[in-house]
Amino acid sequence: MTMTETRTTTTPKNGQENNHFDVVVVGAGISGVGAAYHLTTQCPDKSFVVLEGLESFGGTWHTHRYPGIRSDSDLYTFGYRFKPWTGAPIASAEEILSYMGEVIDENDLARHIRYQHKIRSASWSSENNLWTLEAIRTDTGERLRFTTSFLWMCQGYYRHEKGYTPEWEGVEDFKGRIVHPQQWPEDLDYKGKRVIVIGSGATAATVVPAMADDCAHVTVLQRSPTYFIPARNENKLADQLRELDIDETWIHEIARRQILREQDEFTRRSFEEPEAVKRDLLGAVRAYLGPDYDIDKHFTPKYRPWRQRVAFIPDGDLFRGIASGKASMVTDEIERFTQKGILLKSGEMLEADIIITATGFDLSILGDIKFTVDSTPVDFSKTVTYRGMMFTGVPNMVWIFGYFRASWTLRVDLVGDFVCRLLEHMKKKCVNKVTVALRPEDKDMPLKSWIDSENFNPGYLMRSMHLMPRRGDKPEWQHTQDYWLEKNELPKIDLDASEFVYM
Repeated sequence: MTMTETRTTTTPKNGQENNHFDVVVVGAGISGVGAAYHLTTQCPDKSFVVLEGLESFGGTWHTHRYPGIRSDSDLYTFGYRFKPWTGAPIASAEEILSYMGEVIDENDLARHIRYQHKIRSASWSSENNLWTLEAIRTDTGERLRFTTSFLWMCQGYYRHEKGYTPEWEGVEDFKGRIVHPQQWPEDLDYKGKRVIVIGSGATAATVVPAMADDCAHVTVLQRSPTYFIPARNENKLADQLRELDIDETWIHEIARRQILREQDEFTRRSFEEPEAVKRDLLGAVRAYLGPDYDIDKHFTPKYRPWRQRVAFIPDGDLFRGIASGKASMVTDEIERFTQKGILLKSGEMLEADIIITATGFDLSILGDIKFTVDSTPVDFSKTVTYRGMMFTGVPNMVWIFGYFRASWTLRVDLVGDFVCRLLEHMKKKCVNKVTVALRPEDKDMPLKSWIDSENFNPGYLMRSMHLMPRRGDKPEWQHTQDYWLEKNELPKIDLDASEFVYM
């Protein structure tokens, strides 16, 4: 399947027909497709629909069209546990979409997905124990209403329609073209052009090597450096097992376990031996750029490793581009835009024909949907998160927010198990409603921001932390961001514990 192909589903002509489901899944990205699989296999008696605002599945991998778009983590762990990955660890968007398409086809999920259905509001009624969703067909303008007993939020964490762009002085003066990677135009011709890429995260590290050969020159302008892991885009163990004709299901599981063990060790060392990890990371960069390159200025962050995401650089392509002279790094701050480019605070002038603002995401709290519970608007910043999956005072709803230091999809599978177990538990108890609530022993528990900024502090989170739910100081009321802890804890959650309130 190519990135432009879509799968279609049949929507009733009358928007009010057949629109009640046991479960509504919001979003058909990596989380929503995973949720659909788990409902199909673990709760086959439940009716469900997946409502997706875009015209096809894939989320990030469908909307992002900039050159070189690829994963920044390995597909043995970013892929689902139930679907073997057989390609190179770092994959292109097209390869990921093809993989997701196979999951949809192999499990007959397309019939459950309705595209171009954008949800505007979600209202819970305790009288009926139902969620009512108001949606709009973006292709026809038709207004639709859905009701469901359980809402599974898989909508992702940022706004697809626009990215984050800081306010810079003089932007309107620039005579060239300014592009954010999330809105990459199909007609952008950068061949032979001078290009500035603002930013130094995974997006910049992806787009620069993909463009460098065709541009006159690419300059990466960063305010501060980022950590990277350059390495070969291969998994030697998986390749060796394939030579032995081992079943791909076994290879997938063995490779996942190997990678997760190595990631666990790397994460542990980043806390316990940060200086040693820093030396290792910078040493790998120096191996590409040589002893005379100013690694301290351009590739040595002020924060310890893993306080922000560490992007994988397959085959060191970003650094090879710099070493060849096709790309260069500039570490400075922007004074203002000019007609010809960007004036830096140091006084240096960078001239460009095209400026790409790889400056990050705008966080979206639960899809920017207006939620109410019994006619009262929900302010999620006033709720407390239950293990990063549920919210105090919000019934019959679970959301998926993945990991920062491990692949997002690992949590998709874990939360999928939890939701299906919870639905079956409610069925056995003959109850229609479940809410999480603070227990008597939590009465004086201090409430803090959703995540500790000393632990992890990417810009998109810091800019929107005031909108996120609160956390407590006990495991039940935190999103630990620790896969290696949660893989053991989440399956053992006592669904009859006092934090669960059933009716």
